[in-house]
Amino acid sequence: MKTEQLIIMANQIGAFFKPYPDQEQAQKDIARHINRHWALGMRKQIALHVQEREGLGLEAIVIDAIRSHLKL
Repeated sequence: MKTEQLIIMANQIGAFFKPYPDQEQAQKDIARHINRHWALGMRKQIALHVQEREGLGLEAIVIDAIRSHLKL
């Protein structure tokens, strides 16, 4: 899958959880959703994007969720 599509999908997930008052819990929930519903290859690809491109195009909360809570 193209990284651009993963960015769109991850940002959509982030947009759902971003209004949560507890931002740490929101990050955990974003990562939990990605961990449950994305194939390992997709998770590795988005993690690599965060590592190599500093998450260009991703919302800050999504970047933090990926850095802190994504399972590979």
